[in-house]
Amino acid sequence: MVQTLDFFPPLVDDPFIFGQIAAANALSDVYAMNARPLTAMNIVGFPDNELPLSVLGEILRGAADRVALAGAVTLGGHTLRDSEIKFGLSVTGLVDPAAMLTNAGARPNDVLVLTKPLGTGFVTTAAKKEECPPEVLARAVAGMIQLNAVARDALQSAGGAHAVTDVTGYGLAVHASEMADGSRLTVEIDLRSLPIIEGAEELAIPRFFTRASKSNREFLGGRLLIEPDADPIRLEFAFDAQTSGGLLIAVHPDHAGGLIDELLRRGGLAAAIVGRVTERRDQLAVILR
Repeated sequence: MVQTLDFFPPLVDDPFIFGQIAAANALSDVYAMNARPLTAMNIVGFPDNELPLSVLGEILRGAADRVALAGAVTLGGHTLRDSEIKFGLSVTGLVDPAAMLTNAGARPNDVLVLTKPLGTGFVTTAAKKEECPPEVLARAVAGMIQLNAVARDALQSAGGAHAVTDVTGYGLAVHASEMADGSRLTVEIDLRSLPIIEGAEELAIPRFFTRASKSNREFLGGRLLIEPDADPIRLEFAFDAQTSGGLLIAVHPDHAGGLIDELLRRGGLAAAIVGRVTERRDQLAVILR
């Protein structure tokens, strides 16, 4: 049995879409463990003295849509009055212990495959300031509501993987560092290979940085090496906090081609080799080049 929970304030104005995003995000941890979700319970904070309950109804309807698509069942949940909307799910799933994946099983010479484009932090921040082109926001939403079941099923069909983590609030670099530290190895990321939400590069400016852009970078401290010729714009995408991001998959090089083919066949929004795993280099967990 595997269990997880996650919840957060709205990222978009549409309550139905917010419910979809929150549910897909909560389900993601289950998929990252190569598990299948069984049940979900809603976690709600809602200002019912300020907003009509129809708004909450749309949030719950959006979440139920993603839970049903995952083949799971919404059992109920818990609500409380709050000055700010907060919503998410607690999810329970099952996995064969012999097939369970963690972020600690990477091996030297593995390649790293990322399954969704980056940039949701920049896009949603710009949207809150009403400065995001609608088509860019639509692309970000399409990624955030896509279930990572696509990536889980693809890696299963391609022969499995050694380690997996989902890329969320800590950004690509910190989630990669967790994989590196858990495996006692070093992860090298090629910034030029990062898949980016189309139109998001123009939004990767300080005005649209979240607080996490700074804190994610500072968290790595002496365990991070940034090569001198690293592209400064793409570098920011390594630290941008993601919501319902893709899976970062460490896989044997011989299986990488099959994994990419399966991701594309199943409608994955990205299927990019973004780096590799090497023997541990002193204290370095992540190298960005």
